[in-house]
Amino acid sequence: MSDSELLCILNNNKLIINLIEDELEDNEILFSYLLPKKRKPIESLFLNHDSEGYFKILINKHLFENDVKFREFFRISRQQFDILLSLKLELTKLPSRRVKDPISAAEKLAVTVYMATGESLRSLSFGFRICHTYISRILKKTLAVLKAKLIPIFLKDPKNVDFKGKSAEFSCKWNFPNCILAIDGKHIHICSPKNSGSLFHNYKDFFSIVLLAMVDANYKFIVVDIGSYGKEGYSGIFLKSTMGKQILNGSFGFPEDSTLPGSSIVVPHVIVGDEAFRLHKHNMKPYSKKAGRDDVTKTIFNYRLSRARRVTENAFGLLSQVFRVFYQPINLDTSTCEDLIWVACCLHNMLRTGYMEKNNHPFYDYEDEQSTPTNNMLPLSRGDGFINIEGFDVRERFKSNFNNEGSVPWQFCK
Repeated sequence: MSDSELLCILNNNKLIINLIEDELEDNEILFSYLLPKKRKPIESLFLNHDSEGYFKILINKHLFENDVKFREFFRISRQQFDILLSLKLELTKLPSRRVKDPISAAEKLAVTVYMATGESLRSLSFGFRICHTYISRILKKTLAVLKAKLIPIFLKDPKNVDFKGKSAEFSCKWNFPNCILAIDGKHIHICSPKNSGSLFHNYKDFFSIVLLAMVDANYKFIVVDIGSYGKEGYSGIFLKSTMGKQILNGSFGFPEDSTLPGSSIVVPHVIVGDEAFRLHKHNMKPYSKKAGRDDVTKTIFNYRLSRARRVTENAFGLLSQVFRVFYQPINLDTSTCEDLIWVACCLHNMLRTGYMEKNNHPFYDYEDEQSTPTNNMLPLSRGDGFINIEGFDVRERFKSNFNNEGSVPWQFCK
């Protein structure tokens, strides 16, 4: 065999070997996608979950024995925390070969309630010794379960609400007879959801979810509508909501028309709101600023209505003061964020009920608090909305009563 023939055979063999090596590499890459990936090693920080962290050390050994500090930490009392646990929250997983000691329902509830005070997921991760990705799963599950359990208790069907009693409370506390509720809406600041475009981008140039709520004379939420896009206008949100449809078609459950105190004027029971809502037989709004400047009787009506309507502003303020998560953009999935708002409204009503039962000192301590931020919960955009001819007549009757038989001495003070 000549040298040239031998060299040719060697070159061919090298080519075959290269082809085989390339094929093996391709197969190795292919099978690497099919084989299960190796798990990343668990951080030593999280391996000490059973012996360290807020729940094992701070909460179990100290806060459960001190009601005052427990309230300062969670913003709810130990008794209220136990009430939530007694609702049979289906949160605990059974032990398995992989997880011998799963996280308890009490700890998952503690993580969720403490997050609502304004803590970030990263901060919770270091404090509770739980990975932040798993905390997000805990929050999603816990908030969904709490929403299902709490809404039937603290946000009952309007048909089961004693609106005559609500009307008596407004008349006694806020001097507005035949008023059952006050309505208002707020934009809840959220982080921009993925692939949402401009749906959640509102007129104040940030992303938000709308909370539309009706509040009674004691700052408790009675009816709420959550989840409208931030870009939607006030009239569209109200008209498409269940509460708006029920009010406009008369199926909301208003009590029968009755006379105003001290007069023979008969008016229907109403809900008071600001300029963002339409004037209707059962929905009162103030006169325009120009009309109020030209007529002192209309100014008095506007003052009396605004005095009753401010319970909504107070309710939103108390909600934000307790659950500090509303003071910053909420970085959660939109569905989880909606569940958070639902649960916060229910817990707010629970706190209000506890305060009304004690009735000796406020359950919110403002002494050490800083000034309240004003750049997160913003009002709905103002406007004239739609009007109803019956609404004009009802408003005129209220105005006549407020300036005659139903007047109070302090309403004329300048």
